[in-house]
Amino acid sequence: MTRNGASFARAARASDAARAVRAVVTGRGREAGAAALRGAPKFRFRLDDPAAEARLRTALEGVEKRLQDTATDTADPRVAELTGHVTAAGGKRMRPLLVLLAGEFGEPWRDGVPQAAVIVELVHVASLYHDDVMDEASTRHGVPSANVRWGNRQTVRGGDWLLARAARLAADLGPEAVRLNADTASRLVDGQVRELVGPAPGQDPVEHYFQVAAGKTASLLTMALSIGARQAGAPEPYAEALGAYGAYLGAAFQIADDLLDLAGAAETTGKEQGKDLLAGVPSLPVILARADRGPQGAELRGLLADGPLQDPVAHHRALELFPHSPAFAEAGAIMRDRLARARAALSVLPPIPARTALEALCDFVADRTG
Repeated sequence: MTRNGASFARAARASDAARAVRAVVTGRGREAGAAALRGAPKFRFRLDDPAAEARLRTALEGVEKRLQDTATDTADPRVAELTGHVTAAGGKRMRPLLVLLAGEFGEPWRDGVPQAAVIVELVHVASLYHDDVMDEASTRHGVPSANVRWGNRQTVRGGDWLLARAARLAADLGPEAVRLNADTASRLVDGQVRELVGPAPGQDPVEHYFQVAAGKTASLLTMALSIGARQAGAPEPYAEALGAYGAYLGAAFQIADDLLDLAGAAETTGKEQGKDLLAGVPSLPVILARADRGPQGAELRGLLADGPLQDPVAHHRALELFPHSPAFAEAGAIMRDRLARARAALSVLPPIPARTALEALCDFVADRTG
């Protein structure tokens, strides 16, 4: 997101607009919306079932209030300021929406569904606290990051506190929710550690990349869809299909972010173009470019040979070359393959508005990269 909250993107192509999620995520961290809540949800969507749409909108507003209350539920106002900092700043709230959409395949009015949405977002926000420490970030959702305001030690403790709150709420929902929450936390850490240590000796870097993405990005989407379906009492085949959809969608999301880092305008992506390239992050296009032995990729391969591109001239040249490189095109093809698999995973689900919305989300991911 940009500081001024520029529009994120369309959620579906124009031909799908009347049948699915109309637009996904616009707005500032604190903007006027349907609900007068801090960081009110920024998902704007339209379903072809007015009753389902109204139910989801009301549920999202309720989830937002519960999220804000839970993130600051401590007797010490100093702790509450720390632990509520990121949630108050807003966010896309994509994961809570996925929980609620998954709930549509069962009985979405069950009490466990909105609580599951709060749990998933708490885990996500906790991971942001830890990410900002690791990345030495300066801002988050347009405000100073927690590590800038409170330092690394307190920020890590703030993330830990949010994880503990998520675990407590999961315990209220029963053993299955506890297992999903614990498994997701484990996968998040696994993805982070794998990224830090790099591929094992002799391991395919592309294989390693997808292992990292499965933990860092896809695990929370899988959790959101699985826990939403199960708390709504959806049939187990539906829950499994939604979990598979989340795994493929998460991988595609990560690749889209990689591509946007190399070719997206800062006013669209909300971050400086080429930031990951500058930091030496092994994104999928970078991995593929290093492996490209063709003549068209020779110059780019040479630029990437020595690690992070901190030389301004080399960095600028690489950003010029990437959008026209075979590696960039191959990464885009892999992303589209993951989106096709995500869409195929939905084939066992009934053709209700929630399924159409999930299919449209695949289009949104593809459209982000043009």
